[in-house]
Amino acid sequence: MQVRILCLGDVVGKPGRQILADQLKQFVAERQIHGVIVNGENSAGGSGISGPIYDKLLAYGVDVITMGDHVFRKREGLGVIGEAKRIVRPANLAKEAAGKGYLVHTLACGVEVAVINLLGQVYMRQPPDCAFHAVQECLSKIDPAVKIRIVDMHAEATSEKVAMGWYLDGRVSIVFGTHTHVTTADERILPQGTAYSTDLGMTGAHESVLGRRTDQVLKMLTTSMPCRFELATGDVRINGILVEVDSLTGKADKIERICLHGKSDSNSGAAGGVGQEL
Repeated sequence: MQVRILCLGDVVGKPGRQILADQLKQFVAERQIHGVIVNGENSAGGSGISGPIYDKLLAYGVDVITMGDHVFRKREGLGVIGEAKRIVRPANLAKEAAGKGYLVHTLACGVEVAVINLLGQVYMRQPPDCAFHAVQECLSKIDPAVKIRIVDMHAEATSEKVAMGWYLDGRVSIVFGTHTHVTTADERILPQGTAYSTDLGMTGAHESVLGRRTDQVLKMLTTSMPCRFELATGDVRINGILVEVDSLTGKADKIERICLHGKSDSNSGAAGGVGQEL
């Protein structure tokens, strides 16, 4: 069976959630997608996640949520990270950290997929354990019968993400990067059958600076004075990749970059009207 997996970049606040509410189920139906993996570490107000937002993302059609360096930013999210069955936090955090670094989820089509979350070490404020050692440990624990294996490498440095792709080529189905909120144009199938993209980009407002109001970010950068960064709402898009994987071998056959546009209020990144979220 050819299994189509949609992997989406960092969902940034309400604008990102809104476009998922508006468009995800229709797109999944149109493209006959079997599974949806979404990075949700910025889904609650632009930083962290909460229980209600976890429930909303699943209701929109998401199968598994990955996280990153903001995994514990919201106190109200600690419970969901520790208890929810369809969320993973970086596997290379301390073993005492709440939550799990990998999971196995059965898609509606009956195929099992393993999802692993990792955090980069280069230029990241939180110094986790080695991501390469952590992913090796996760893979050793996953049942060999689970052929489709997906890795979210949440990292700043492109070199570290590229290295992870080569490290896992032929051992997992998909390696994608998140964190920078900027889509890279290097999606490809590596020689041993692993689909790879350095960064999926952002599901949120692109008339912005990484999802935040441009005027506020520019004020901070030009005055050296602190400024509160509010979410932007202009030019909202869904960014990610769509990968076709052979369920018997776990090898990727096709990869396609995805960009879906939503309604834009065209207000130079200022806070403003978004649709009524479900």
